[in-house]
Amino acid sequence: MYGFLKKFQTAVKDTVKIQETYEANPLGDSLKTVLSQKSGRSAFRDFLKLEFCEENLEFWLACREYRSFDSLEERTQIAASIYEEFIREGSPKQVNLDSYTRETIRQSLEEPGSSCFAVAERKIFTLMENCSFPRFTETEPYKLFINSLSKQRGLQKKRTAVRIKSPVEDFKVNPLLLVSKD
Repeated sequence: MYGFLKKFQTAVKDTVKIQETYEANPLGDSLKTVLSQKSGRSAFRDFLKLEFCEENLEFWLACREYRSFDSLEERTQIAASIYEEFIREGSPKQVNLDSYTRETIRQSLEEPGSSCFAVAERKIFTLMENCSFPRFTETEPYKLFINSLSKQRGLQKKRTAVRIKSPVEDFKVNPLLLVSKD
């Protein structure tokens, strides 16, 4: 009890300095951030081409576009096209999906709902996020993208020293009265 009281009195009597740091990248290292910007998508696509897996991004973007269609007729045509291009075994841009997911999508093609590709889309996003994206963050195009995005949003490193006055100085409070006798 007395050790705590002594530390409290010392802390109250002293002026405390706190240093706040605002990092240049409060955006975080996020694939969602990269994909939300045209320049980010372009840089990531170029990187995926070098890794021979740009079909993952193309599939993900096709799925996002697919969800925007309301008409069953349009969805049916586009779903069949996505299936033929990315899902079907041996398709030209086949993405890495398990057979259960492929079969589930194939069965839903007759009357595809807006979430027909949702599971596959999540799996491919996770694949990009966990495999390709960490390597992409080490590249110069990624660093340039983050720097330009930071400048666009006015985000820069700032260091601010904040001085906090003690309650004793401001209010002339006796710190001994702040501790209960229990």
